[in-house]
Amino acid sequence: MATFDSTKTALSKLLDHIIEGKIQPPDFQRGWVWDDTHIRSLLVSIARSFPIGSVMLLETGGTARFQIRLVEGVEFAPPATVTVENLILDGQQRLTSLTQVLKLIAPVSTKDDKGREVSRFYYIDIEKALVGNSNLDESIIAVDETRTLRTNFGRDVVLDLGSQNKEFAAFCFPCNQILNSDDWEEGLMAHDAAKFARYMEFRKHVLNAFREYQVPVIQLKKETSKEAVCLVFEKVNTGGVPLSVFELATATYAADGFNLRDDWFGRPAAHVQGRHRRFAAKPLLRDIEPTEFLQGLSLLHTYEKRSADVSAGKSGKQVTSVSAKREHVLALPLDAYKKWADKLVNGFFEADRFLRMEGFHHPKFLPYRSQIIPLATVMVYLGERWLEPIIRQKLTRWYWSGVLGELYGGAVETRIANDLVNLLAWIDDPTASEPVTVVAAGFQPSRLDTLRTRTSAAYRGIYVLLQRQGSKDFFWKARMVDLDRDECKIDIHHIFPRDWCGAQNITPKVFNSIINKTPISYKANRMIGGKAPSKYLQQIQSHAQVQVSEAEQDDILKSHLIAPELLRADDFTGFMAARKAALLEVISAAMGKVILPAGGDAPAEDEEDEEGED
Repeated sequence: MATFDSTKTALSKLLDHIIEGKIQPPDFQRGWVWDDTHIRSLLVSIARSFPIGSVMLLETGGTARFQIRLVEGVEFAPPATVTVENLILDGQQRLTSLTQVLKLIAPVSTKDDKGREVSRFYYIDIEKALVGNSNLDESIIAVDETRTLRTNFGRDVVLDLGSQNKEFAAFCFPCNQILNSDDWEEGLMAHDAAKFARYMEFRKHVLNAFREYQVPVIQLKKETSKEAVCLVFEKVNTGGVPLSVFELATATYAADGFNLRDDWFGRPAAHVQGRHRRFAAKPLLRDIEPTEFLQGLSLLHTYEKRSADVSAGKSGKQVTSVSAKREHVLALPLDAYKKWADKLVNGFFEADRFLRMEGFHHPKFLPYRSQIIPLATVMVYLGERWLEPIIRQKLTRWYWSGVLGELYGGAVETRIANDLVNLLAWIDDPTASEPVTVVAAGFQPSRLDTLRTRTSAAYRGIYVLLQRQGSKDFFWKARMVDLDRDECKIDIHHIFPRDWCGAQNITPKVFNSIINKTPISYKANRMIGGKAPSKYLQQIQSHAQVQVSEAEQDDILKSHLIAPELLRADDFTGFMAARKAALLEVISAAMGKVILPAGGDAPAEDEEDEEGED
């Protein structure tokens, strides 16, 4: 059964229905943005009976309910007896432009070719319009809110249309009377009857083009689902900025009297704190997007329905799929949002506790924000049970498998849904299979050679694993994780400095690898400079404010998985081989897998070393 009809509707009828309030845009439609150039071009196209594209409308009265608003410029409230019959899904810019130009007496608020806000009235120079279609472009005139056209930075008036008599004298027709020119015609007849015959030619060839113009209309039926409406809107709205799920959900919940934006962002003026503000207080959660929060809610809602289906003995396609895909997030009912929202906030807070216990303290080294979504939803069901050693061990294996296996990049809707189901089953049933993410995760030893910037999740993860190992700063001697908490300008830097490596003809492709990098304070990095390791180690050891023994310094180096004897000997080749092996042991332990030294190709290489690391 078709979900739409296509027909043609008179332009005048469409605009009448907009003025009457029968046609309105849904609130998720962005505001009117067309500039003066677009408006003129649109008027010329209609005057020449050219196609201006189709309009898509949605019949109201179905399950797809949205908050609505009047077309911009239409300021009155429609009578209570008027029912909104259709929503504008495509064609808002064109319909709004034509409504403002052809139906309203106020000037059109638009922008000039330099993007400046301007107010314009539109006219047609009758004589120029009658020259022929080729001259219609020049016949469209835009004057300011005083109905004058000025040059010389506004000092000189070249056209004054400030009264109807002046319009008659200049023989310029106001566009807001195109669809009904009775008043103007009577005035012209009384003012200058000699021009009337010429005007009638203009009405026949130009005004009638507007009055007879038929707009192709695609009419979506009211049976169309909300998810389908949103997806169709995104497909046809190619000229605008894509709308987020949050914006679409805001519009749908508003139809039920719930302000999703206030719930998320709060209302500072009313001292109402939103969920975003609570997340912002946690560094690792401060960048959580509202759409990601909605994805988590969709996982919880569909998981609950799936569990109910399984308990009821359903099987196969009868069982609800756990999903965080766009269409399922858009289908999330308001009552489900209200049921799960507070619980999910607490789930994110527990996820934050888990991440901090795993060694994460700064968002710039958080490998994947998307992996927090299934982690938070699992925490909703586990509560503080995740602190039990066996459960935490499983969560840790799963988490590091996703990070070091680099499995949470790109589109991950299917993965996060599977991980929620698999993780909970694995945790509660010792005989259950490991989650797909744990099974699929692998780490090729050659990947260490290609990890060069923190754009890679594995790079960030290894940085944190080094801190979690208890690595201490070369200069401060304190644990890196404690310095990181205190924001002591900790970053990842070269162990064998770039300048030294360059002087030894070692290529950036080799020395920029994470194998040759480790967390170091700004103070230690300044002392390293471009010196050979044997030199800077001696300098740090003898510094008046450090006073570290060689044995103590060796322990600090070992905390970074650095072989002290190889570093002191400036043995770059030996150091790289030994540290690579040590890093692989740590990675293997985190993933709970044996990593063999041989095996397939590494993933695509990262970019060269990012600026600012040294």
